[in-house]
Amino acid sequence: MLGKVKLAISPLHHNLRRAVQSLFRWRNRGFYVIIKMKRGKRQGAGKRNTQHTSRNTEESIDRWTNCEHASRHFRPNSPTSGGVFDLAAKEEEIARLEKEAARPDLWDDPETAQRTMQRLADLREEIEPWLALEQRVADVLELAELEGEDLIEELVAEAEAIERELDQLEFRVLLSGPYDRSSAFLALHAGAGGIDAQDFAEMLLRMYLRWAESRGYRAELVDRLYGEEAGIKRATVAISGPYAYGYLRSERGVHRLVRLSPFDAAHRRHTSFVLVEVWPDLPEAEAVRIDPNDLKIETFRASSAGGQHMQKNETAVRITHLPTGIVVSCQNERSQTQNRETAMRILRARLMELEEKKRREELARIKGEHVEAGWGNQIRSYVLHPYQMVKDHRTGYETGNAQAVLDGRLDEFMEAYLRATVGGEVKGG
Repeated sequence: MLGKVKLAISPLHHNLRRAVQSLFRWRNRGFYVIIKMKRGKRQGAGKRNTQHTSRNTEESIDRWTNCEHASRHFRPNSPTSGGVFDLAAKEEEIARLEKEAARPDLWDDPETAQRTMQRLADLREEIEPWLALEQRVADVLELAELEGEDLIEELVAEAEAIERELDQLEFRVLLSGPYDRSSAFLALHAGAGGIDAQDFAEMLLRMYLRWAESRGYRAELVDRLYGEEAGIKRATVAISGPYAYGYLRSERGVHRLVRLSPFDAAHRRHTSFVLVEVWPDLPEAEAVRIDPNDLKIETFRASSAGGQHMQKNETAVRITHLPTGIVVSCQNERSQTQNRETAMRILRARLMELEEKKRREELARIKGEHVEAGWGNQIRSYVLHPYQMVKDHRTGYETGNAQAVLDGRLDEFMEAYLRATVGGEVKGG
């Protein structure tokens, strides 16, 4: 685990790096000696407990030492790293933004001023944990120099606490992509499988809504088209909260369900597919510019379950981007103006994602990689019969508690994907 922590922090602030490396050296000449003293002192008092404690402590130290080996294999420009967290660059940007914030004419342009202050607050929030950790490491090094036997328990506890803190910061580094802090739009599209696919789409919609609720995010259903008999043909959800896109980008792709169909009179096993799309919800200033002449805007009456039109006014909005053929719609709001604004947000996000996709495909073409586009590339399978299992085919992570996953327990899958992207271990998807 800490090998990947070192993988993430090696391009960071040089003071923290030197301090951690000093801790590695201290392990060889100081901490290990103290452990042996501790083992000898407790040999008669409780052999089993002492061996257990010493073994755990030595294993902890070994994980620290492995960081040094992992750092030699660090590739800061690796395309699978998920973005590099450059602390020194962030400190320089903070200094620049602080100068801008001190200008007396800053608030002459309120929109620019708000973006500047928000960016400054975000950067400070990002670097403060690293600076605090740097101080903690320095404090541990000072205690270690004393090599006092009465400090053993405190040193062991603090080293383990630093290890946990590094583990948390490592995961935050995984969410340091350009849009990871953004809120997100998540769209579901029922694919092959007929009614079962539509029912599966509704199951996934419930799963993501439950996940968002568990994380304290605000989830708003902006578009939904019901199936004729059951389930939904498509749905779009706006999920608002810090790092929503960073987590949800691990869900993009085709999801597969295997179960005994409740819609089959013979109760046979069916396989169905749902496509999940995720885009960051970006401020208009950061999004793709759209020419109004490229848009075809239509209004229609919002529909409810069963396809019955309950609205007398045409408040729902459908927007077609003519150059790309992208179609988005929103019918959740009562006001046509609000629906149009939400639809435009979704369109900007989709156009931005399209530009990113073109860039990735061009890079893959240059590198000679094969880009697979289609429904045969499922990223995750939900098997409910003849056994229960949910497995992510990109990372190999799986669980037998399928119901918990469908109830919104997705953090383990998301974390496994994000960690795999750093190690270059993602398969397909």
